[in-house]
Amino acid sequence: MTTTTGQPWSPSIWQTLPAGQQPDWPEPHALEAALRELASQPPLVFAGECRTLRQQLARVAAGEAFLLQGGDCAETFAAFSADGIRDKLKVLLQMAVVLTYAAQLPVVKVGRIAGQFAKPRSAATETVGGTVLPTYRGDAVNAVEPSERARTPDPRRLVRVYHQAAATLNLLRAFTRGGFADLEKVHDWNQEFVASSPQGRRYAALADEISRALRFLQACGVDVRNDPTFHTVDFWTSHEALLLGYEEALTRRDSLTGDWYDCSAHLLWVGERTRQHDGAHVRFLSGVGNPVAAKLGPTATPDDVDALAAVLNPDNEPGRLTLITRMGAGSAEDTLPPLVRHVRDRGLAVVWSCDPMHGNTFVADSGYKTRHLSDVLTELRVFFGVHAAEGTVPGGVHVELTGEDVTECLGGAQGIADLDLHYRYETACDPRLNNKQALELAFQVAEMLRG
Repeated sequence: MTTTTGQPWSPSIWQTLPAGQQPDWPEPHALEAALRELASQPPLVFAGECRTLRQQLARVAAGEAFLLQGGDCAETFAAFSADGIRDKLKVLLQMAVVLTYAAQLPVVKVGRIAGQFAKPRSAATETVGGTVLPTYRGDAVNAVEPSERARTPDPRRLVRVYHQAAATLNLLRAFTRGGFADLEKVHDWNQEFVASSPQGRRYAALADEISRALRFLQACGVDVRNDPTFHTVDFWTSHEALLLGYEEALTRRDSLTGDWYDCSAHLLWVGERTRQHDGAHVRFLSGVGNPVAAKLGPTATPDDVDALAAVLNPDNEPGRLTLITRMGAGSAEDTLPPLVRHVRDRGLAVVWSCDPMHGNTFVADSGYKTRHLSDVLTELRVFFGVHAAEGTVPGGVHVELTGEDVTECLGGAQGIADLDLHYRYETACDPRLNNKQALELAFQVAEMLRG
């Protein structure tokens, strides 16, 4: 494969370019040993799976499916458990059912999971209790505890990330293929919600309708019990391709096609801080066969989009490139229409997705970093409104959420207020929607999809 610069592409090509957001690893030999170990491990995902996801995303680009991408802001070693993985999957399955039923479209389900262990940061250091420390960059790099030792980057953590991602994928495949995702179990996913929230009761009513529909199909002679369509789901993994040494070590050449694939996840994205079209992160992703995405913040211009598309999707293939807008509720109405209009007029084949979380973060009076659900929903309404006005496809949503009943984001039917944030503020980095807020968002998006 040759890059747009004419230079042959290889997994190490990023090393020829300045790469932002890379940790200052203090022990080069330890880093080399960790990366060698990763390079010797089996792939986490497979090239054929990545190609299938690209085909599904091509349907999203055409308006024939909808993308739901969600999960933790940053996975941690401490929060790793089978129950935690199950609960995140459960809330995503609930959201997908709501969206599928409302829009009458298949939902492509992608988790921010099994690899989302690193976070870009705006500064290399932070002051905690009067002490200047290296910034916490995610469990792939260092620990959140405020001490010099804990905050020192440790490359052995990269190997631990791989093994936790492998265990997570193992469990996800068991859940999605072994009966947990069975459509006949839509009521079981909702037990703890029904009595405690209006969203749960609304979901229970929808589940009743689905159960009646399944019984009707069975009465008509459809073999619901033995058709895998009703009992299994495709579930894909994704994370930000931030630590390029880790991504390079898990890149493999496909034995069937000879193409390179980053086998750390099915879908990789570049963030707002690392999306420079001539930078190391974009150059690395330009050569892998996975579907890829780029975040676009309020400073993004049509020229930025052109440059990214030229590098990441030079053949203009549907399903290859997703553009994830993260403008903020106050900026989206002005900054999004020119981008959407430009992409439409250029005929660029992209999936448009909205991340309504990152542009709406602020520090509350209590000192907690938070988001308000009303701002999140406002940005989503602008996103759908712009696409309706321009005659383009609002392809998906990208949200940070958890299956737990945390108190990290304000608002919603629970009425979480500033003084409530301290009760269960558990995120390692950015605030996430809790399970009830996520389900509330799904119902709101379903109404937007119905127009």
